Amino acid sequence: MFMTEAKLKVETDYYEIVRQKLKVGPIAAPKHEKVYELMKVFWDEDTIKLLSHFPNAGQEISVDELAEKSGLEQKEIKKILKKAVERRTLAKIGAKSYTLHPLLPGVFEPYFISRKDTEENLKKAAKIYRYMIKNANEFEINQDFQLLNPILPFEATEKLIIIDETVDTKSKVLPFEVVEEMINKNEYFSVTPCQCRLVAKLSGEPCEIAADDLGCLQVGPSAQAIVSLGFGRALTKEEAIEFLKKTEKAGLIHNAEIESGDHGFICNCCSCHCGVVSSRKNFQLNIQKPSNYKPQHNPEICVKCKICVKKCPMEAIFYQEADDKIVINLDLCIGCGVCAANCKKNALLMKKVSNEIPDKEHKFGNKTFQEIVRELLL
Repeated sequence: MFMTEAKLKVETDYYEIVRQKLKVGPIAAPKHEKVYELMKVFWDEDTIKLLSHFPNAGQEISVDELAEKSGLEQKEIKKILKKAVERRTLAKIGAKSYTLHPLLPGVFEPYFISRKDTEENLKKAAKIYRYMIKNANEFEINQDFQLLNPILPFEATEKLIIIDETVDTKSKVLPFEVVEEMINKNEYFSVTPCQCRLVAKLSGEPCEIAADDLGCLQVGPSAQAIVSLGFGRALTKEEAIEFLKKTEKAGLIHNAEIESGDHGFICNCCSCHCGVVSSRKNFQLNIQKPSNYKPQHNPEICVKCKICVKKCPMEAIFYQEADDKIVINLDLCIGCGVCAANCKKNALLMKKVSNEIPDKEHKFGNKTFQEIVRELLL
């Protein structure tokens, strides 16, 4: 009895030491029982003791340094860390160095993309992550950054966007605002399951809007790397376009973080399971920045089919029965264009309301989100 309590105390101290290290820029691991539960799924007692000698997340440490700090033989150190690297809960840099990364976002994506852990552990982790997403208000979340930006549907410039030709040219469509631009400037594409909807399925709460295989699209070298590792399915440009149109028909939001250079990804998100979108919708957490567009409704051609009401991810569109009209709450709207893409009569079009340019790279310390994911996957 007493030995068990003492052991638990020591174990908890090691997990707390590592928890405090899981911080990069605005991203941290909150002090919460679910965070400790998740860490114990990822790292056993021997591993967490060794990780307690690591520097803060994002900083590298060599096997030589770990041997000096821990007193363990290098052979033993490599053996302990090998399993964590295989599970994608730890990143190996080069031949002898390692680095920690935050739990969400960070470990979350590669862990479920690779699915190298046991089925039991994957389900345990999924239930914990699902709790964290559903109850985001319980966790300390830094809102000084926006993780993803909505980008408008395919063919938006031809079919969905209203541009007043009398306005200054700077008000016209910018390259980062439509999904078509990211497709046109790349030749390599791949798709991986949506980690948020995969977590929901594994935890017994599958999404009713779309399956997890209608997931994330990678472009450029990132897509090549994902396919070469066997974690994603390669697509031609034509297949990528059809895939995106399918996500739009389902009512999914294109969210993207666009890096400088050729790397990038497009998440196709529902508001019921996506950690970013649902946090904004349910708890008003400002970790998703709205686009520069808002829908404009034309009641003259609207047939009140209410498809827009059904498809709007943010529940910002209502049918007001007393007046027999469609009403849009622009305060709730994030300008994703799902309503316009699904309006068969073109009674909803996207009108530009600002020219704000978001940060192309959301930095976590000195690294982008894409760099963190690549380090954990490669």
